Formats: sequence, structure tokens, C-alpha cells
Amino acid sequence: MQSNVVQQGGFTLIEGMVASAILAVGLLALAGMQGISLGGNISANESGRVTNIASDMMERIKFNRTNALSYQSLNTTVGCAGIPAAQVMARGDCLQWQALVNTSGLTTARGTVAVVRLDADPTLNPVTLNQFLVTVSVFWTANAQSGAPAKTATFTTVLAPE
Repeated sequence: MQSNVVQQGGFTLIEGMVASAILAVGLLALAGMQGISLGGNISANESGRVTNIASDMMERIKFNRTNALSYQSLNTTVGCAGIPAAQVMARGDCLQWQALVNTSGLTTARGTVAVVRLDADPTLNPVTLNQFLVTVSVFWTANAQSGAPAKTATFTTVLAPE
């Protein structure tokens, strides 16, 4: 009697090596996606913090809308010296916002406020209702990495005194 056994020496070893290579490529791709996901989460966290910081200052200005011009040229790196001493609420808002920006955990964070009267003389033109264009901006360096791009978040609104 003759046996029909076919010799397959080493074929399972090659199959195993090919399967291992495919698995390694898949795991490397998965690790790369994990790194991208982590970077995205950090960026989203920073954007959330910046949004809260900018909206906080905008709400402070809206609450003190009759003295909106007191916030003109506010810059957290310079301080609150430009705000008149008589404007106690604006000065307090500036100091609190400056502390919030400086303790935000964002790299090189800086906040600015610009207030522009939309009509130079509202008594001659009552249609404008003495409105102000308020722009609150927060600048920071993304992801706390050297060489990372600078980012900006800007909120703009039009205010009219009550």
C-alpha cells in the first residue's frame, strides 16, 4: 500500500510570520491613532477653557454695560492700570479676569478687550442707541509644545446701555 502524504515542511512557520507581520502593522496603526486622539483631546480641553475664560469677561462687561468704555484696551499682560480708579466694578472685573487667565494652565495665555463706540456722538444720532462693539480675545500657544502654533479665540458682540 502506498501512502499519499504530502510533505508541507515549514509552511505553517511562514503563515505564522505573515500573520505576525499583519498584526504588528495593525497594532502600530492603532498606536498612531491613539496619539492623534490624545492630541485632539488636549486641543478640545484648551478650547473649552478658553471659551469659558472669554465668555466670563464678556458677561462681566454685559453686566456693567453702562460703563463699557472703562474696559477699553484691557490687556491681562499689562494689568489694570488703564482703568480709572472711580470704575471700581471694571477694575475688579479686570483683576479677577487677569487672575483667571494667568491661572488657566494655558501656555503664554493673554486676554484683551477692545470697546468701540459705534457712533462718535450718540446725542446727534439717537438711532444708534449709544451702542458699543465689544471684542474679547484670548491668545495662547497650543498644546504647551515649543514651536506649537499660536491660537486665538475671539468673542464679539454689540452692547447698548439699558
